[in-house]
Parts: sequence; structure tokens; C-alpha cells
Amino acid sequence: MIKINLLKPEKKEIGKEPIGMLPEIREKKKTPLASLIVLLAVIVAAALYYFQGQAIKEERALLETAQQEKQELEYVLVALEKLEEQKAILERKINLINHLKARQEMPVRIMDELSKVIPGWVWLTETSYKEQEIEIKGRALSNNLIADFVYNLENSPHLSNVKIDAINQRTDQSNRFLEFTLKARYVLPPGVADTGEDKEGEQQ
Repeated sequence: MIKINLLKPEKKEIGKEPIGMLPEIREKKKTPLASLIVLLAVIVAAALYYFQGQAIKEERALLETAQQEKQELEYVLVALEKLEEQKAILERKINLINHLKARQEMPVRIMDELSKVIPGWVWLTETSYKEQEIEIKGRALSNNLIADFVYNLENSPHLSNVKIDAINQRTDQSNRFLEFTLKARYVLPPGVADTGEDKEGEQQ
């Protein structure tokens, strides 16, 4: 005997997930996304750390270079200061040498100037100077000759403050003459300062 089931066969719904399985599937889908985010964050942090380390290395290198340059500059500054000191010492020595040279030439200049302005029949017996003050001793045959000598000294550009200190009449073997003493001030050449050194002039 044959039986035929006339009822409609049950249809299985395809495409619908069981209600009890939905949370697990969704959780599995979320897990790779979170892992990817964490991985990206780690990569970004590592990159930042790397670049920050490189920047720190570069800053340290720049700092070391700057310190080396500073040390080199300090050495140069010290060398320049020493050179400036040596230059100042040399300049002082040169000035002192020039000053001494000019003062050593002073007696020659004084005698040269006196020889230019002395009249005839006037003789110098002694000249000396101290701190630019000149004392002139000599003999003349008359007061007029002494006056002429004083006039010539006053018109000399190298002498100033000329004055007669003394005039005395002398007799030597029936020869009469006037013995005089004059004082004047020697004008130093430009660039030569008076240091107050005592100098003795020539005697004649």
C-alpha cells in the first residue's frame, strides 16, 4: 500500500542566521578592526619615537658642533687679546724709543739753533739745560751785541721766554768785556712730550 504525503513540504529559510549566533559573529567581525587600529597606533607611536630619536640626535649633534665652535672662538678671542696686548706693548716701546731719540737730539738742536742766531763778537762759554730750561753763559764786547743776541733768540721758533739773568763787566789782561747769563725755554718738537728727565747740555 502506497502512502502519499499531500502536505506541503517544509521549507528551510536560507540566508537567515540563527538568532543565537548573531552576537558571536558580530564580535568576530569587530575583533580584526580593533586589532588593525591597535596595530596602526603602535606603528604611529613607533614612527614618532623613531623620528623623535632622530631629531634628538640631530639636536645633540648641532649642540656639540656649537660647543666646538664656541671653544674655537674662545681660543681665537684669547689669541686676539694676546695680540692686542703685544701690539700695545710694541707701540709703547716705539713711542718711548722715538721720545728718547728726540730728547737725545735736543742738545745738538739747541747748539745748532744758538749757532744760527749768535752775532759776531759774541762768544758762548757754557750752555746747559734741565727740563727744557736753557741757561746760556757767554761774553760780548758791548751791551748792544748782547741785545742783538737776545733779539735773535726771541725770534727763534725753537726758543721762548728769553730773559737776561745777569751782565757783569770783566777785565782779562787789560781786555774789557761783558760777561752775561741768559735763560730761555726750549720748544719741544711736535710729538715729543716732556717727561721731566734731567739732562745736562754741552759746555763750550
